[in-house]
Amino acid sequence: MIPSALEFIREIAGGHGQLAVFLDYDGTLTPIVSHPEEAVLSDSMRQTLRELAARAPVVAILSGRELDDVRRRVNIDSIVYAGSHGFDIAGPHGLRRQMATEFLSNLDMAEKELHEALDGISGARVERKCFSVAAHYRNVNEDDLAKMEQVVGEVAMRHRELRRINGKKVYELLPDVAWDKGKAVLWLLEALGLERGNIRPIYIGDDRTDEDAFRALEQRGIGILVSEQSQPTAARYSLKNPAEVERFLRALTAALT
Repeated sequence: MIPSALEFIREIAGGHGQLAVFLDYDGTLTPIVSHPEEAVLSDSMRQTLRELAARAPVVAILSGRELDDVRRRVNIDSIVYAGSHGFDIAGPHGLRRQMATEFLSNLDMAEKELHEALDGISGARVERKCFSVAAHYRNVNEDDLAKMEQVVGEVAMRHRELRRINGKKVYELLPDVAWDKGKAVLWLLEALGLERGNIRPIYIGDDRTDEDAFRALEQRGIGILVSEQSQPTAARYSLKNPAEVERFLRALTAALT
């Protein structure tokens, strides 16, 4: 298991330069729940983020959720938000970028096909986000999992202009372009004028899509995986759960004062 970030606060916070902090939402700032709409940010975590944002050059949240959804859940104006795995970005002072808008009609068709094909599988849930379509199977009976994977695979095969990614209890179809959370982080650093040598980015996340960001920052920043199990990762440190994430962010904020 990679070392705990809580044991290396001094090294992480005390190096040369300022810290830019990038975070996932589900499983990182909030626990994973059976129904995504129940993933509510705690008041203490919101206050922790607000205090960190007052001291760090940038705090950004990159989520698979729809941009407006994650922005509403966090509700801090000074933070940058990136929804749909970084395809839809917005922030203070007019910061805005949307990727792959030409694929929206393809996503419309894939969404319709998934709704029709998964209608008979109990517990299956299709969620349309602006730049992706998610097929959730967290509440699907184990006997139906193979059928669900087959259905999603067939839809993906018919839409070669989309790519399938596998997350935690979810399959997702996104535009098949060279863009992911890692590229979104690098774009944000450039767009915000934070590419200077005295900025050290930190990325904290728990999902497979966060590995793109860990890899993007491997040579210039710090990746922190949120997981209670040992697993292959490009991250340098780990935290067990959102409670430890909050402890880490509080300690980091204190170290920046």
